[in-house]
Amino acid sequence: MSAGPKPLEVDIVSDIVCPWCWVGLRYFLQAKDYMPFAITLNWHPYMLDPHVPQGGVPYSDYMKAKFGDGPSDKFKAMRAHLEEIGPQLGIDFQFSSIPMRPNTLNAHRVIRWASGQGLGTEMAEALFKAFFTDQRDVGDTAVLADLAGNVGLDKTLTAELLSTERDKAEVSADITHFQTLGISGVPTFIYNRQYAVQGAQPAQHHANALRQAVQNIAQT
Repeated sequence: MSAGPKPLEVDIVSDIVCPWCWVGLRYFLQAKDYMPFAITLNWHPYMLDPHVPQGGVPYSDYMKAKFGDGPSDKFKAMRAHLEEIGPQLGIDFQFSSIPMRPNTLNAHRVIRWASGQGLGTEMAEALFKAFFTDQRDVGDTAVLADLAGNVGLDKTLTAELLSTERDKAEVSADITHFQTLGISGVPTFIYNRQYAVQGAQPAQHHANALRQAVQNIAQT
């Protein structure tokens, strides 16, 4: 008996403190739900700011250092746009209440472990929501272990692994790999390892890209 066609592989390079990454994921999932073929979404790490200290910094202090005491009109417009489109995608951005700007290396380690159990997207969604909506410090290892337990990972084991160096080098190597491919912004979706779509593109854009990727496979 034939096992049927293999799922289409889509790689996403993302950081969980990137609001556009959450928006882009929700657009992608909208397109995915309407596709008549199987799709596997593979998660890869990116760090918007690898220089954030391991313990993180207060979010308001970080944003002031980055944008100054008075955010630019461009920044205000971007934030207003995100808050406007968020509800359409089931996202509740609470920018003014975010407590900490974390270093995201440990969060990417947890996504890596969740992906090994087929729960990468669920873990990423939980991290996005914890950071942008629930005002949790997703750089705190206890918070990460709790979130991991909520999506189906072993909470105690996750906490133990986070106390070690497990997979830190592998996550860093994955980040470097995609940087050498020329990826300098997120989210980036890579279809069938052939071509990329960058940014929070609308669902129709992803639908077109998915169909093209399948067509390319059929022609090879």
